[in-house]
Amino acid sequence: MRDVGVPERTRVVSIGRPPWWVMLLALVVGSVVTADLLAGGVLERIDLRVSEIIGGWGLRDSAAYPVIWAVTQLGGRATILIVLAILVGYLAWRRHTWIPLFRVLLALGTLTVGVYALKFGTGRTAPGHPDELFFHVDGVSFPSGHVANAVIMWGVARWLAVECGLPARVQRAFWWLSVAGPVATGVSMVSLDFHWITDAVVGGAVGILLLGVVHRLDAIVLSRWVRARGRQTA
Repeated sequence: MRDVGVPERTRVVSIGRPPWWVMLLALVVGSVVTADLLAGGVLERIDLRVSEIIGGWGLRDSAAYPVIWAVTQLGGRATILIVLAILVGYLAWRRHTWIPLFRVLLALGTLTVGVYALKFGTGRTAPGHPDELFFHVDGVSFPSGHVANAVIMWGVARWLAVECGLPARVQRAFWWLSVAGPVATGVSMVSLDFHWITDAVVGGAVGILLLGVVHRLDAIVLSRWVRARGRQTA
């Protein structure tokens, strides 16, 4: 939203665009982990061991379950979309711009296509699958959509808050959510044995890559289109 005229000094944190080396690292980690799992390598055995230990904790049947489940919703699409709807509505009202809505829709589309392509492409089953298969036509455990969702959507929320110059406390709040949200989501999903640990790791890697793609698409398509529309109607 460079056209809104928000001065640079209002930014108390960065917009969170992943640098090239972070995206490269995410690509390498995601590729190596995926290849190892498809080959039935050492990471699969680590997943099994971690799941066995966590299963022994019995958190699903404990009094802690509702609290841990609530933490998983930091990566829930409904939870984040409610927050984003409020943020986008506020910015449309105060800043008179629909760029935030377009960015959210772009992120949602990129997330859905990217994550589900991998889910259906690998077909990995979640811990406790009744047939005890690691890969099945109905498997959609890999990568973790909740973790990827937390990375991308909280990242977009942080981006909008910073670029629109919202109050410092709001920018910092979204910074924390963009960093701690994916980590807390992954830890809680694994601790309840909803996901293998590698599901969460690759979910984070995919989220970083797709967030970078969203930033790039915005720069070369969305923002240029909005500026061109503005010139046409001026």
